[in-house]
Amino acid sequence: MEIGIIGAGSVGLLFASYLNNSFPIRIYTRTFEQAEEINKKGILLQKELKEKRVNVTAFPISKWTGKEDLTIIAVKQYQLPSILDLLHKFDSFPQNLLFLQNGMGHLKYLESIPVPNIFVGSVEHGASKINSYTVRHNGEGSINVALFKGDSFRLKEFSEAGASVNFQINMQEDYYEMLINKLIANAVINPLTAILQVENGELISNPHYFAAVKKLFLEISYVLNLQNPIRKFRDMIRICKKTAANRSSMLKDIEAGSKTEIDAILGFLLDEAAIQKKNASNIKTYYLLIKGKEHRRRVN
Repeated sequence: MEIGIIGAGSVGLLFASYLNNSFPIRIYTRTFEQAEEINKKGILLQKELKEKRVNVTAFPISKWTGKEDLTIIAVKQYQLPSILDLLHKFDSFPQNLLFLQNGMGHLKYLESIPVPNIFVGSVEHGASKINSYTVRHNGEGSINVALFKGDSFRLKEFSEAGASVNFQINMQEDYYEMLINKLIANAVINPLTAILQVENGELISNPHYFAAVKKLFLEISYVLNLQNPIRKFRDMIRICKKTAANRSSMLKDIEAGSKTEIDAILGFLLDEAAIQKKNASNIKTYYLLIKGKEHRRRVN
């Protein structure tokens, strides 16, 4: 099975590094220069004190034709429309797409994509992109995947291969429940670490930050009508501990002056609160603070 990976950020590089042992991999980059560098130098995977160089084939995204058996879409949610526009230029549509976006705002795009088999996933690993061809694996977690529509045959083949390369991929029955679990972690960890400018683990180790974590979680639980909030809270804390040394993607986006995925995460929750006519003042405050940081970077 040949796998295409759209996006060569931290997640795309991490997936290519591990899955290359099981599948032929093609990784598609935003720029020609990054593709050229990966082809020359390979992908350098750093973990603890070890380094491993992996040779993969890279192309600029303009060369994607959708012919791979499975394509993993590992770009930010706000970049999805430009990727999906490419589908309509193909002679035939891809057969299997796996989307790995934070939040849940991307689900509205998936309903109308004319692709037979669509899967969604969530990534709990901590990873940092060091440069255009180097990724650091900061914290081990798991990858959860589920069927959104169609047939799950290729997804099963994909998940079974993860075990052979120590890259755990778990198939889940309910995609919505799976994404809600990751949304909760993203909605707490990402905005708080971005505003406080701390690593994930400090949200737990600092008692004052941890009080803010609990307060935000309670409001998220209220908006999402969680049936088992204690278990959900423990799941979120587990992810935070496993990625304790990691700087969240939102913090890194703020530091780089890049657009964040706040609309896909807290924006989604604000929409849910509005539908239910519920007050979500904490969520709104953190949303506005992140939007303010984005604005400040653009102005400066």
